[in-house]
Amino acid sequence: MPQKLKNGILVLKSLWPFLIAIITFLMVEKGSGHPGWIESIYSTGLYPFVAGILSGISNLFPFSLWDVFWTLVIVIVLLGIGLMISRKVKVGKLLLRILQTAAILYSFFYWSWGFNYFRQPIEVRLKWTRHIEKKDMFPAVLDSLISNANNSRVEITHADYPAIDSLIEASYRDHAAGFSYSYPNGSRKPKTMLYTWFFAKSGVSGYFGPFFNEVHLNGELLPTEYPFVLAHEKAHQFGVSGEAEANFMAWYICNSSNDKRLKYSANIQLLQYFLGDRFHHEAIKEYLKRFDKRAMADIMAQRNHWMELRNETLDKAQTTANNAYLKTNKIHEGVMNYNSVVRLAIEWYLNEYPQAADSIPGK
Repeated sequence: MPQKLKNGILVLKSLWPFLIAIITFLMVEKGSGHPGWIESIYSTGLYPFVAGILSGISNLFPFSLWDVFWTLVIVIVLLGIGLMISRKVKVGKLLLRILQTAAILYSFFYWSWGFNYFRQPIEVRLKWTRHIEKKDMFPAVLDSLISNANNSRVEITHADYPAIDSLIEASYRDHAAGFSYSYPNGSRKPKTMLYTWFFAKSGVSGYFGPFFNEVHLNGELLPTEYPFVLAHEKAHQFGVSGEAEANFMAWYICNSSNDKRLKYSANIQLLQYFLGDRFHHEAIKEYLKRFDKRAMADIMAQRNHWMELRNETLDKAQTTANNAYLKTNKIHEGVMNYNSVVRLAIEWYLNEYPQAADSIPGK
C-alpha cells in the first residue's frame, strides 16, 4: 500500500469522530430552527426505533448502565492523566483520545435522544388555541388542584410501587394518540440510581439517561413523590425534553388515572409549583387554609426530607450545571423551565374548559 494512502487512512481514523460531530452540530443548528422537521423525521420517526433498541439492551441489566458508564469514563480519564504524568503516555495522544471521545459522545447524545429538544412545543402538538395571556385563571386552577388533592388524599407505601408503575404505563398507553408520542417506544423499567446518596444531597429526585434510554429514580424518594417523579422521567423517555412539559405530562398522566395514589401524588406535586409561583402573594395564606391537614403535612414532610438530605454546595453546583445544560439545548429559561408547568397547566384548563374560562373577567 502506498505511503500516502496509509497516511490518509491514519488521518481519517483520527478525524472521523470530529467529522461526525461537525455534521451533527450543523444538523442541530438547522433542526433547532425547524421544529416541524424534527417532529416528523426524528421525534415520531427515527427516535422510537432508537429507543426500542437502546431500552431493549439496557433492560437486560438490573443496574444503571448510565451510572456505570460515567464511572468508567471518570476512572479511565484519571488513569490516563496518571499515565501522562508518569510519561507512559504522550500528552498529545491522550488529549486526542479525550477529544475524540467527547466528539463521539456529543454526536451519540443527539442521535440517541437529544434532537427531541428541538421538536414542536406541546402547545402545538396538542393544538391548543387559547393561551394564558387571554385570561388569568391562576386562582381557579389553584382551587381545583387543592380540591383534587384533598379529595384524593390516600396513603402510599413502597409496596405500592410495582402497581403504580403498571398504572402509569397503562395511562401512557391510553393517551399516546392524543399527546402525539409513539407507544410503546421501547420499554421503561425504572432503576434506582447507583449514587443515590450523592444525588439526594444535590436535590436530584430522578433523571433520564439518554445513552441507554434508562429511567432513574432516587432511592430517597418518599412514596407520595414516587408516582409523579416516575411519570416525569417516563415522559422524557417518550421524547418529551423540556422539564415543564415533562412535569405537565406527569401531572396529566397521573391525574387522568382512576387510581387515587396517582391522582394524589400528581396534584400535591403540581400544587407546590403553583404555591412557589405566588409564594409572596398576599392571598397565599388563604389558599393554605383550604388544604386538608394531612395533605399539607405530606407536603411539609417532603420539604423537610429533602432539606435534611441537602448539601448546599452540591445542590448549587448541580443547579448551575443543569442550568447550563438546558440553556445549551435551547431551553432559554434554564432550570426555571421546571416552573413553567404552571403556565402549561393553566393553558390546558383554558383549552379544556373554555366555558369556565370565558366566565372569568379578562386581564
